[in-house]
Amino acid sequence: MTEQRVVVTGMGIISPVGNDIPTFWQNLKAGVCGIDTITEFDTSALPVHIAAKIKGFDPLQYGMDKAFVRKQALFTQYGVAAAHQAMQDAGLHSEGEDANIDPFRLGVYVGSGIGGFDIQYRETQKMIEDPSGQWISPLFIPSMISNIAAGHIAIKNNAKGVCINVVTACATSSHNIGEAYRAIRYGYADAIISGGCEYASIPLGIAGFANAKALSRSEDPKYASLPFNLNRGGFVMGDGGAILILESLEHARARGAGIYAEVVGYGNTCDAYHSTAPRPDGTTQSQAMKLALAEAGYSDDDVLYINAHGTGTHLNDASETQAYKLALGDAAYKAHITSIKSMTGHLLGAAGAAEAIATVLSLREGTVTPTINLDAPDPECDLDYTPNKAVQAPLTLGISDSLGFGGHNACLAFRPFN
Repeated sequence: MTEQRVVVTGMGIISPVGNDIPTFWQNLKAGVCGIDTITEFDTSALPVHIAAKIKGFDPLQYGMDKAFVRKQALFTQYGVAAAHQAMQDAGLHSEGEDANIDPFRLGVYVGSGIGGFDIQYRETQKMIEDPSGQWISPLFIPSMISNIAAGHIAIKNNAKGVCINVVTACATSSHNIGEAYRAIRYGYADAIISGGCEYASIPLGIAGFANAKALSRSEDPKYASLPFNLNRGGFVMGDGGAILILESLEHARARGAGIYAEVVGYGNTCDAYHSTAPRPDGTTQSQAMKLALAEAGYSDDDVLYINAHGTGTHLNDASETQAYKLALGDAAYKAHITSIKSMTGHLLGAAGAAEAIATVLSLREGTVTPTINLDAPDPECDLDYTPNKAVQAPLTLGISDSLGFGGHNACLAFRPFN
């Protein structure tokens, strides 16, 4: 089997710092924080009152009609909207006179860490009020299940090839992108719509994560998500959808597509340690990084960019720092590292794809976005985490790592396309 080179030909985003790629990118470079006080529901009885919510989202702008919007959970709408942007960006069409891909060679690998959490919350309330279940929506199941976003993205884009929904908590969308990369590399598809989507910042989600001691309880939304900061106290929940179009280089060239970057590596390991805590010595996380770096042909001559998982929890940031040192040795101190979660919050199942997009754009422009609010670096986190202001660098290789509850580790590697 001939191995194919895999490239990124389109991207789309719905995020707390922008609902399109140019806005998202400009705000990341400028250090704009998308976290704010929650106003859409009463949080007075909850222990946490902030989140990184989506602002100004109009699903009708992204190929959805009012009937579809009424029936679908927000996580699906975010995923469909990001996929709509990405497919337009890539110029891919699988039907009509301008079709340029066989629909059976177009796939979807899109996941959600939780799925229709809001739908489940609403319908459970109905069931508690009336145990007969007569008021439960007939759309409850098909709008709640986490694979439905991938299904609707396939329907709307006539994608009749491989369609998979990998679910690995906060590593979900990174694993979907990595598995899509492998599927194209080994000839199972010509192009795949890949990434993730999430809407979990609802009262039940906030209470659950807060009681698990995972969330920041800061009352100041602009100083709450503090990756690698000595003052960090947990992550901030965020929502959104992020999609990359991966395509074989051969197919992309044949149709004259624009190319953002090349996917050059993927590592995938498990901590096999604890349901929520990362392995503290960083050994299993570093192995995922080593696998991606080796496949990417990493050398001492590379100018390396790392988009960190960087949640702002005490355990994650310390173990992740240790993992970089194990994976890179002394070269870890030369790497340009950032956590965009300082601005976007934690998008859970969409986080890895949003961070992969940021990685691709950083490589394309030679810009390292900042980790904002890094005013008191933790001595245990002593690498270059790009505090507070973006910097320019001649980047030659970028990796984005994601670490999920259950010990799921994923690392994606990209290079500028030459």
